[in-house]
Amino acid sequence: MTIYRLFEEPIFPNPEEAEPDGLLAVGGDLSPQRLLAAYAAGIFPWYGEDSPILWWSTDPRLVLRPKGLHLSRSLRRVLDRGTFTFTMDTAFGAVIRACGQVPRPGQQGTWLVPEMVDAYMALHDLGYAHSVEAWRDGKLVGGLYGVSLGSAFFGESMFHAVPDASKAAFAVLARQLARWDFSLIDCQQTTAHMLRFGAEEMLRFRFLVLLREAMSHPTRFGHWVLDDDR
Repeated sequence: MTIYRLFEEPIFPNPEEAEPDGLLAVGGDLSPQRLLAAYAAGIFPWYGEDSPILWWSTDPRLVLRPKGLHLSRSLRRVLDRGTFTFTMDTAFGAVIRACGQVPRPGQQGTWLVPEMVDAYMALHDLGYAHSVEAWRDGKLVGGLYGVSLGSAFFGESMFHAVPDASKAAFAVLARQLARWDFSLIDCQQTTAHMLRFGAEEMLRFRFLVLLREAMSHPTRFGHWVLDDDR
């Protein structure tokens, strides 16, 4: 199979032509136009320091349907006790910088290189990228960020400084997206804790069918706010 090289036009090859490990293309840039085109096609960037930009479309794909969220009894207790307070889009920069300190399996150094941070900050300014923050005693102790298009949310990364903070933030996000009738959360790669939330592995072609349907819905732009009764 072929790894494609991208040039100036923000277009991508068919994601079904990715290598077995999911690698599809190399090069291009991280402009908002290219990033949005990538997510709409089921493709995401992931690379480290001293590497060109790498574009991936993994198979299988891990997907959570927000209305199918499963919460463990222990996490329900954390949420019911009010251990944390939660906000949306109030500290995007702090969340993404904290996520950059979290290592990913098989990758040395940070994967959130400065140009990646800048790129997602630009998407946030345009109303496409969003964060959920978990606070305790006035301090940011966990959170996550991702990109929203149509009725899909593409989760990028999360962090926690205290136990359960990121898991609770994800639960709050999924509950809110269910209220907004989002059809899927793209978790990209399989992890044990996302499986415990009710995410399911599916073949890429099936994920792409769901994604095309999600892209037919309007995008919820701008600053996100949690429902008042959350």
